[in-house]
Amino acid sequence: MTFLRPTLLTLACLLASPGFADDLPSLGDASSAIVSPQQEHQLGRAWLALLRSQVSQLNDPQLKDYVETSVYKLVETSQVNDRRLEFILINSPQLNAFAAPGGIVGVNGGLFLNAQTEGEYASVLAHELAHLSQRHFARGVEASQRMQVPMMAALLAGIVIAAAGGGDAGIAAIAGTQAAAIQEQRRFSRQNEQEADRIGILNLEKAGYDPRSMPTMFERLMRQYRFDAKPPEFLLTHPVTESRIADTRNRAEQAKAGGKEDSLRYQLIRARVQLIYEESPGIGAKRFRAQLDENPKNDIARYGLAIAQIKGSQFNDARENLKQLLAKQPNDITYNLAQIDLDTATSRFSDAQARVDKMLAQYPGNYPLNQVRVDLLLKQNRPADAEKALENLLKTRSDDPDVWYSVAETRGLSGNIIGLHQARAEYFALVGDYRQAIQQLDFAKRRAGSNFPLSSRIDARQRELMDQEQMVKDMMR
Repeated sequence: MTFLRPTLLTLACLLASPGFADDLPSLGDASSAIVSPQQEHQLGRAWLALLRSQVSQLNDPQLKDYVETSVYKLVETSQVNDRRLEFILINSPQLNAFAAPGGIVGVNGGLFLNAQTEGEYASVLAHELAHLSQRHFARGVEASQRMQVPMMAALLAGIVIAAAGGGDAGIAAIAGTQAAAIQEQRRFSRQNEQEADRIGILNLEKAGYDPRSMPTMFERLMRQYRFDAKPPEFLLTHPVTESRIADTRNRAEQAKAGGKEDSLRYQLIRARVQLIYEESPGIGAKRFRAQLDENPKNDIARYGLAIAQIKGSQFNDARENLKQLLAKQPNDITYNLAQIDLDTATSRFSDAQARVDKMLAQYPGNYPLNQVRVDLLLKQNRPADAEKALENLLKTRSDDPDVWYSVAETRGLSGNIIGLHQARAEYFALVGDYRQAIQQLDFAKRRAGSNFPLSSRIDARQRELMDQEQMVKDMMR
């Protein structure tokens, strides 16, 4: 993480410099005159690429799909105007979520461990989306300009450091001895937090959730971490106080009763995340089995137990548990995906393929189903078919580095070496390694030889990546 902080601090300093905004239009408010939405978008993508190269990520398609669809549901009823969102799921059991300039939404695995209901999970994301819609980042830069102290970098880099786990100590280190500036920044941050709470509660209700989930989440977190010497990052950047809880509780109680509090899908996803952070599948199986013994009708525990059994190669037991779940809900995507995993693990490829085809007929655009189709084709040594399936997946996930990584591997297996290098270039560009990306396109051009149309397309893409790299270098100058 030592590389991440200075690099992004430099990005922050440069974005805040007057020269970078000279040719960008104001959108009519004071914040936009200082940091335009397009600047935020560019900074956000540059930051995301660098962050991807620095942190371990969760690449479970079901988890990714859940986060993306749930956030977009919240966005539909929010004040977020630029809906070009990008997501990163960080492999950490620590509670944290963040929204960065340019529509970057980050979620730690630990959010699912701490948010006990979908409403609690949604309350955190609604709060973060409010930071985006109110452009607190740009307004922070505006405030720091009025202060006439070198705090613009700290205001910008604060979001970055929070994502990386640095907390207030990191911000203080950047600002050095500017104690007054730090105090002013924290005051402004408290205002931002209050506004994000207020707008988040309104948007929770508009999205169909019970806004009481927000104060409920805050109350439990305060009890849970009250005496911790080092609370989770989320509580360092979003301090939970008695007054904040009272304020959110008062606002939430004004809403009509009857909003959504939880869902089966959230709890199934939460069970998957819990297993990621168990010491072993056996320990996870023991915990879910105890829950099932206590309540034999607990489908969430039965699903968690089945997944743990698949991971622990207890295939017969897993099959029996999934049989009971599918008997209740034969078309549930989550249960069917688990059965496909089980059939694939036991080499029942024809059964798995038939189930994939059946489910895709009902849900043709579902990302996890399409990804598992690719995985199954590769298991059956059908890389050419897998490559075609990935081409369709790229139509909707062209900015997903996990998909491009899979494309590169699949093209290599099918003998498409030029395509392999092209896919690697896209992957490296998305994780901020432009040198490797450009080098991969050099390899592709050599392979293209006398194929002039193909060489021209590769050369054009290489120039685009060079321009992107230069833009980042200019920002860091």
